[in-house]
Amino acid sequence: MRNKYVLATIFNLMVWSIFAQNDATKRYSLEDCISIALENNLELKSTALLENSAKINYQQSKANLLPSVNGNFNVGVNDGRSIDPFTNDFINQELTFSNLGLSLDMTVFNGFRLLNTAKQNRLNNHASQLETEAAQQDLILNVTLAFLQVLNAQDVLELSKARLKVTRQQLKIQKDFFDDELGNPADYADILGQVASDETSVLVSESSLNNAKLSLIQLLNIETNIEVNSETMLLGFEEYKLSADEVYVDALQNLATFKAKELRIDAAKKSVSVAKSQFTPEISIFGGVNTNYSSAAETFTASGTSIVSTGDYVTVDGQDLLVMTEQTTFDAQNIAYKDQLDNNLNTVVGVAVNVPLFNGFRAKNNVALRKIEVKESLLELERTHLDIKNAIAQVHFDMKAVYQRYQSIEKQVEAYQESFRINEIRFKNGVSNFLNYISSKNNLDNALVNRANAKYEYLLRTKVLDYYRGLVN
Repeated sequence: MRNKYVLATIFNLMVWSIFAQNDATKRYSLEDCISIALENNLELKSTALLENSAKINYQQSKANLLPSVNGNFNVGVNDGRSIDPFTNDFINQELTFSNLGLSLDMTVFNGFRLLNTAKQNRLNNHASQLETEAAQQDLILNVTLAFLQVLNAQDVLELSKARLKVTRQQLKIQKDFFDDELGNPADYADILGQVASDETSVLVSESSLNNAKLSLIQLLNIETNIEVNSETMLLGFEEYKLSADEVYVDALQNLATFKAKELRIDAAKKSVSVAKSQFTPEISIFGGVNTNYSSAAETFTASGTSIVSTGDYVTVDGQDLLVMTEQTTFDAQNIAYKDQLDNNLNTVVGVAVNVPLFNGFRAKNNVALRKIEVKESLLELERTHLDIKNAIAQVHFDMKAVYQRYQSIEKQVEAYQESFRINEIRFKNGVSNFLNYISSKNNLDNALVNRANAKYEYLLRTKVLDYYRGLVN
């Protein structure tokens, strides 16, 4: 008995824990969603990597203005016939050798190619930063729109559930009439069909809400389900005051994409200057310090004299006498590694001039290609101006139309609410038939759904217009 009590207690605690966790499910505000998206979105991360690449290219182009300094060192063993690096004589023995060197190379003038390349990469780096900012603005807008779509789907679902609840209440009333064989039996059949229709509407609304959440989750790049919280989001419904032209003027001043494309044009112009440098001579200075070591290098020190035969003979009184001579003897001693490095030290310094004479018109054609890129950049900016201007005009027109539609639907809701109130009273009192009641109810329910959709359509378009004005952040 006691064991059953303990098991029941544990089971109740587990159930309570599950419900407590469900009640504590985090609800994400718009600010939460934007923060998560800015951290997790894969497309934004890809854009950030491009920005980092542009930054590194700029840093490298600045570093290319500095002289190039390189050191070298090698050591090895050679066996057989070779040249002694110390005496430059042929030898046939095992030889240990080593070489050390330090070289410097610096471009003094090359038609400002390095300088203009650095300026071009600086412009590209700044453009990449603005493109990242533009990508962030786009992402914030898309998250905001997806968030509003979820709110819209939630409202429509709540309306669908409320419609189903009212219909089920009527079903209960009509079932009682039907069971008591009162009223019109067709009313009961009609209400059954209406319940099925309303249940279908709930299922469709749940599917729409699920799709809206999936779209938001994809932007956030998270794996968990999401519940949104609109408490911190202002959902006021006021008429948009600015014209399409005023929105476009603000867009020209605030959108990062315009500034980025203008910088791309400036960078393309710098590429023309870089290409033109191929026509000019390149002047550079160079210098170097080198030394070497050889295990065959030796020094010889006089250690005394000795009488040795020369191999010649002289005849004295008919007798051949060997010719002797005095010869100095030497002791051989290897030269130390450090001493050889000091003794064999040599330096070189000079100026190099490279004059382009003919390269198959490569330089000329390269300049022509860079000029075409400038024209393409100008066309891209013009195309962007035209696309955004047309987009603003279209969104502004749709926003105005939705606003007018909302006002009209608002009047419909008021009229259908009064109609439904009257028909509901008449139906309950047996004055009106069920078809009039259900028709009035459907008109009201549809008007409420249309009003919710129109409200969020209007908010979506105003958010897009605010984005073009640079107000989405």
